[in-house]
Amino acid sequence: MARYTGADCRLCRREGNKLFLKGDRCYSDKCAVERRPYPPGEAGRKRAKESEYRLQLREKQRTKRIYGLLEKQFRGYYDLANRQSGVTGENLLRILESRLDNVVYRLGFAKSRDEARQQVRHGHIHVNGRRVDIPSFRVRSGDLVAVAPKARDMLVIKTSLISNEKTEVPQWLEVDIEKLQGSVLALPERDQIDLDIREQLIVELYSK
Repeated sequence: MARYTGADCRLCRREGNKLFLKGDRCYSDKCAVERRPYPPGEAGRKRAKESEYRLQLREKQRTKRIYGLLEKQFRGYYDLANRQSGVTGENLLRILESRLDNVVYRLGFAKSRDEARQQVRHGHIHVNGRRVDIPSFRVRSGDLVAVAPKARDMLVIKTSLISNEKTEVPQWLEVDIEKLQGSVLALPERDQIDLDIREQLIVELYSK
């Protein structure tokens, strides 16, 4: 599967704010946005011309990068959300949040979505007692997501739990740290997704 292999910090600088793609580094003095708060490249310091299209495009790009997706997959999620009943923008965010790699990150088993994606690919995560190695696997209400028995002593997972112990788990999830497992109580409503995303701009962009 195609995936972005460049520098994560470059993506944050391009969007002009922290996307929290590097875990602890995003909270330290090493954060690229803190050190160089302007887009990368020779024209990075120039003032960009504001337009409605630019706002819509940047919101779409920022959302893609938060969840670690490329355009084809993101557009596919939008088309799926558009076919569902309800508000398209909220449907889109609900689909993105229900990805297994995002759920692993939200439960605190990984310091970033990239790290969570790697754990899933390496077979360290079980869903309802079965190994699932597809990061885009979508969880459903009632699913049980757990760290595989052979992976419970891994240093990277223990470090993530220590790093995320003060992070609040979303209301639509429930975590048991001792058992290294979490339950999906329900798929999230819009007010349970704590990301500052203006999903209506994405809908307007794709609706043109």
